[in-house]
Amino acid sequence: MITTVSVFHPVSQTGFADWAALLAASAADSEGCLSARVSTVADGRFEPAVAATFVDEEACDRWVDSPRRAEILRDGRVHGWLASAPMLELVDGVPPPPGVGAFRHDIVSGKVGAFIDAQRDLTGAAREFSGYEGTSLFVDEDRETALSVLRFRTDRQLSAWVSSRERGAALSGLRSSLTHDFETMSSTTAFGTTVRNDHGRIRQTPNWKSAMMVLLVLYPTVMVLSRFLGPVLDRIGAQPWLALWLSQVVSVGLMQWWLMPWAAKPFRRWLDPVDGNSLRSNLAGAGVILLVYVGCLAIFANVTWLQFWDYVDS
Repeated sequence: MITTVSVFHPVSQTGFADWAALLAASAADSEGCLSARVSTVADGRFEPAVAATFVDEEACDRWVDSPRRAEILRDGRVHGWLASAPMLELVDGVPPPPGVGAFRHDIVSGKVGAFIDAQRDLTGAAREFSGYEGTSLFVDEDRETALSVLRFRTDRQLSAWVSSRERGAALSGLRSSLTHDFETMSSTTAFGTTVRNDHGRIRQTPNWKSAMMVLLVLYPTVMVLSRFLGPVLDRIGAQPWLALWLSQVVSVGLMQWWLMPWAAKPFRRWLDPVDGNSLRSNLAGAGVILLVYVGCLAIFANVTWLQFWDYVDS
């Protein structure tokens, strides 16, 4: 998924809410749009903004490049409702742009008001820090979820804020309104490495965890391809050097686009460089993977139908 965030600096608030709703509606009517929302604006603490979430980049581009959106933006400029920053694109699985912090929140039932008040306090504290440019807050009161987007001029200034004592003090009120701690946007590569923007720093899965995940998928993949693809390549006369290359092309393709993403899902928390960094989590995840290793070895050692060496032409 991809979420666009358009931030505005209206000369006058008169009529702006209706115009922003019209812009959001144009996104909602666009094919592939999952949601479109106007930001929560309270006491001047939050930036007026419109966020639209799409299934993929192609759907997003269709709306961004659409004549309807261009027409609405032109009408907005006539009234003085101008963009105050370049449009942000927040892609699931990709860290936010430099200086930008994007956080998802699940709000305790009935505490939407308390959540907004806590965000107002948090934003008030952030405004005192160098490089602060603004905060956009999008609240879905029906689902009791929210997205907050914090903008600083540089990553260094964002890091200074997120690691500050002032932020730590303000977060206590925010956390009391959430079902669990807020989530920063993160990404997991096809080969089991999760990249996460945490407190302004880019952190990633330890190499030993990624290696364990690759081995978890690589061994059964190679064994199965050797059993079923290898004989096919032999029958069509492929030379050993070519057959091995073709087999590797297939195995890498399967792992890149299907097997590794599928296998990594149950280990998502363990692969997370922040949430999965405790000793208990490290040991538990590694223990489960070792058990899967043993299971795979047992299967290929005892199921003769899967033993490729019995099917190699001599």
